[in-house]
Amino acid sequence: MLSSLNIRNFTVFPEANLQFSPQLNVIVGENGTGKTHLLKIAYSALSTSWEEGKKPSSNSPTKTLLQARLADKITGVFQPESLGRLARRKQGRARCDIRLGFENAQYDFGFSFATNSKTEVSLEKVPEFWLDAASVYLPTRELLSIFPNFVSVYESHYLEFEETWRDTCILLGAPLQRGTKEKRIQELLVPLELAMGGSIILDKNGRFYLKTENGRFEIPLVAEGQRKLAMLARLIATGVLLDRGFLFWDEPEANLNPRLIKQIAQSIISLSNAGIQVFLATHSLFLLRELEILIDTEKSTPFKSKFFGLHFSGDSVEVRQGDVVDEIGEIVSLDEELEQSERFMLSGV
Repeated sequence: MLSSLNIRNFTVFPEANLQFSPQLNVIVGENGTGKTHLLKIAYSALSTSWEEGKKPSSNSPTKTLLQARLADKITGVFQPESLGRLARRKQGRARCDIRLGFENAQYDFGFSFATNSKTEVSLEKVPEFWLDAASVYLPTRELLSIFPNFVSVYESHYLEFEETWRDTCILLGAPLQRGTKEKRIQELLVPLELAMGGSIILDKNGRFYLKTENGRFEIPLVAEGQRKLAMLARLIATGVLLDRGFLFWDEPEANLNPRLIKQIAQSIISLSNAGIQVFLATHSLFLLRELEILIDTEKSTPFKSKFFGLHFSGDSVEVRQGDVVDEIGEIVSLDEELEQSERFMLSGV
């Protein structure tokens, strides 16, 4: 499990030291506070290590190899004009430093790059082993409707789409998991399929369908909220999100109504209990409160969660963290909702 992320001079962050839970980690902040940047830099590092480790010809990590692969991954995920664009531009601060710490220190590694860097990453600490757990990144947009031929087109053309889309599409196309894990997969899938009104299938024509009692429907004809549930269901069915690994999810609540958000929250807790380390970025008060309610019901069994509040401080962002929401400072969405309620009452509507 990833236990810490230390960053210095990275985009809007002068310095931050995030200490993660092995189960659920929720990053909260208003637009522009860097929630997605934190998810993407952690994903880029973990995904690079996992992708290299699963290659048949893989050897132990080397500085030269990891520097090159990491630079390519960060550039592909963030899509900057140059790598140095991600470094915070302040006088006397010409270098961005990233450190990742794991429960097993043999996987620790750190790297840096300068503001004038085009594609070069300098590895400060080389891990002893590659990660052997999958990293999954779910963007705000669902990907099932663009899945057909997306990976092949992405690989053969230059497209202005971030590499997380390509990575996730590859995982969505993986074969279904069979064998002893099927029962556990079904336990996770049942509530999702009830919420979707059917099951997700990948036809041999390369397109996804929602199979219901009334037949099957092409995925573009299905509501976008259901497509997001279907994307999660597919990753569970392939076994990618099972036992162990990392799930990074940017704004799970996007395009979902409150009923589906409740289901997403329940699935997030279930995945955390199944051994997946989950990282969320959100500014949804509804999702936040739903997670709090579910975590409170888990008190009979140990459940570890961490919350991170991102707050503007002049032209930068500071991070406050705690085991409960009340420890991360003011939440803008809560303040705005209370202020709106007051205006509504005063309006006499």
